[in-house]
Amino acid sequence: MQAFKKITATVAPLDRANVDTDAIIPKQFLKSIRRAGFGPYLFDEWRYQDIGEPEMDCTKRPLKKDFVLNNPDYQGAEILLTRENFGCGSSREHAPWALEDYGFRAIIAPSFADIFYNNCFKNGLLPIALSVEIVDGLFKDAVAGYQLTIDLEAQTIITPNGEVIDFEVDESRKYRLYNGLDDIALSLLQADKIKAYEAERAKRAPWLFA
Repeated sequence: MQAFKKITATVAPLDRANVDTDAIIPKQFLKSIRRAGFGPYLFDEWRYQDIGEPEMDCTKRPLKKDFVLNNPDYQGAEILLTRENFGCGSSREHAPWALEDYGFRAIIAPSFADIFYNNCFKNGLLPIALSVEIVDGLFKDAVAGYQLTIDLEAQTIITPNGEVIDFEVDESRKYRLYNGLDDIALSLLQADKIKAYEAERAKRAPWLFA
C-alpha cells in the first residue's frame, strides 16, 4: 500500500451529496478482485455517455463534457472535494480501489459512510471530514488549478493563501497510512513473534504439525 505523508495537489470539486458506492464504481465491474485497473471506470455512468462494461477501452468512449473529471482543468487531480455522506450504499471495497487507481490520494467531505471510511485507510486513501462551513468555503475557492497541501503528520491542510485547517484522524489509522501498512503488512511486522509462537507450539503439540 502506498504511504501517505504530505502532498500538494490539484482539487477536483464534485458538488454532490450522498454519492453511493454504485455511482463510484458500478456493479458490473465487481467481478474482478485484482485491486487494479478500476480507475478508468470511476464514476462510470457520470463520466461516459455509453454503458461501461469490464475490459472496455475507455479511451474511445464518448464523454459527458459537463462532468468535473472530464474537464481538462482538473486532469491529474489527487484531492477530491465533495459533499456529505460520501461512499454510502453497499460496502464494496472496489470503491476505494477505483478512487486510488484513478489517482486520488485524499477525499475531503463533511462526512463519510462508516464502512467506506474504514476501507479508505486500508487502501492508501486519506478521507478527511471537515465541517460543512469549511467545505462550503473550499468549494467557493476550488476553481481551476486550485491546490491544497495536506500534511498527514501535522494533520493540517494549507490553502494557497496560507490558511491552515486542522483535521482529526485516529492515531492507529494515521500510523498505518503514514507507513503504508495494509492489514497484511501490519501483521507481518509481528513475523518474528509469530514464528517464535509457532516454534513453541510445535514443541508442546507436535501432532498438530505432523
